[in-house]
Amino acid sequence: MNNRITQLFKIDYPIIQAGMVWTSGWKLASAISNAGGLGLIGAGSMYPDVLREHIQKCKAATNKPFGVNLPLLYPDIDQHIEIIIEEKVPIVFTSAGNPKTWTRILKDKGITVVHVVSSSVFAQKAEAAGCDAVVAEGFEAGGHNGREETTTLVLIPAVRDAIKIPLIGAGGIATGKQMLATMILGADGVQIGSRFVCTPEASSHLRFKEAILHAKEGDTMLSMKKTVPVRLLKNHFSEEVKAAEVRGATEEELKNLLGKGRAKKGMFEGDLENGELEIGQVSALIKEIKPAAEIVKEIWDEFNEALQKPLL
Repeated sequence: MNNRITQLFKIDYPIIQAGMVWTSGWKLASAISNAGGLGLIGAGSMYPDVLREHIQKCKAATNKPFGVNLPLLYPDIDQHIEIIIEEKVPIVFTSAGNPKTWTRILKDKGITVVHVVSSSVFAQKAEAAGCDAVVAEGFEAGGHNGREETTTLVLIPAVRDAIKIPLIGAGGIATGKQMLATMILGADGVQIGSRFVCTPEASSHLRFKEAILHAKEGDTMLSMKKTVPVRLLKNHFSEEVKAAEVRGATEEELKNLLGKGRAKKGMFEGDLENGELEIGQVSALIKEIKPAAEIVKEIWDEFNEALQKPLL
């Protein structure tokens, strides 16, 4: 396919792998890029020296474009930016913060910048800040989410009407049919996270991957709305959070409950009861672990097959 997203990133398919903490290191990013999509290293769980190592290993593993997902609230953000520039990373996806802060600095270095948003208002702000594209992420998505709770089905057409720059749809997308539906609504491409967690290349723990395979509809919940909203697979920890929210816990109490390293404990170390298990609603449709390249091909083939079928 040749469209605004494939041209912008110089990739074969408008399929972007989300930059997920404790899941998307250089192995997953390079596998997606080698398969014709765009792989992203998730910098949110990495110290600066670890990020540099992953970037260098990704460069060695692929000669295709790849990028880094960078949460703007990260405490070492200035060091991450410096490393990204020094290592000549071609593409950066920013999230969780004001795109005005770093977009111009990155673009002045020739870096393509994309910002993740949860509303058409934030999409317009990203466009005004000079971003090359936006990811509009619906309520169904895993990990950190928008407070508005707008679903992808509603968000994509709203954002499409609000901006002129390329639009990437995200949230609840794991199949070619879902990709087609998102693009019919106005997206130029899709960003997929949860489906790529269940790959051998993902750095998440096998127990977490297997828990996803057993997930059913309703097995995830959005919590922590007083702090930073996050969608989690239900477990003992998520029930603790729910109970705290019901009794009216303050933002500080919720932060203390979250503590330090909960995401690492759950997704990377495989503690399925006490860890934070970030995953999207689409986990209910994921039934097997398979190589990232196979998933990209499967999604693309199903997309094209669905494209040829009459609606009636």
